[in-house]
Amino acid sequence: MNDAPHYRLVIADDHPLFRGALREALHGLLAAAEIAEAGTLDEVAELLDRNAEVDLILLDLAMPGVRGFSGLMYLRAQYPSAPVIVVSANDDPAAIRRCMEFGASGFIPKTVGIDAMRTAISRVLKGGVWTPPDVDLSTGSDAETAELMARMATLTPQQVRVLMMLSEGLLNKQIAFQLGVSEATVKAHVSAILQKLGVESRTQAVIAASKIEAGQWPQGAVTAG
Repeated sequence: MNDAPHYRLVIADDHPLFRGALREALHGLLAAAEIAEAGTLDEVAELLDRNAEVDLILLDLAMPGVRGFSGLMYLRAQYPSAPVIVVSANDDPAAIRRCMEFGASGFIPKTVGIDAMRTAISRVLKGGVWTPPDVDLSTGSDAETAELMARMATLTPQQVRVLMMLSEGLLNKQIAFQLGVSEATVKAHVSAILQKLGVESRTQAVIAASKIEAGQWPQGAVTAG
């Protein structure tokens, strides 16, 4: 692909060393590429808000302010035209399948070699998908989880952000401050989240969100990986 057109990519990972490794992998693959780096989900959003014409986002599932699959859900909802490859230390087959169900175009375990990374990136840039060859994507979620995921998929990007913050235990006024909106707006988002998820309280909404990631992330280690 050394004669490929100019590409714009975003590497989203809170570990500078791994961002550097991904950058090297990309430079060996693409002759002409503009590569931006971000260490938090907010930084990714700022980059994309300035210029949403991005050919690919390489996303670590667990960055500051992100829990479970919420970062992927947010990016797919807010920037649907930008393909996302999840790059994660968590290579559990169920987690990989769930990422693909939430709209990822690929999943690269951090343990794979540089050649596999380049193969995955090349395939997705050409419009394809890539997951580790030994992962069976045909095994779907159980009916209850599948329904819950379908409900989650109806949330707007801002509602995803609010749900992420509810999961962190933030109060309405804290969420309002972080998002730069009024408390009334946050309350409206919370009401919409409850209705869309078919639950009656904030606590039930947080429990529903945690069910999606149940079994995927070691207890107390949701920020690792």
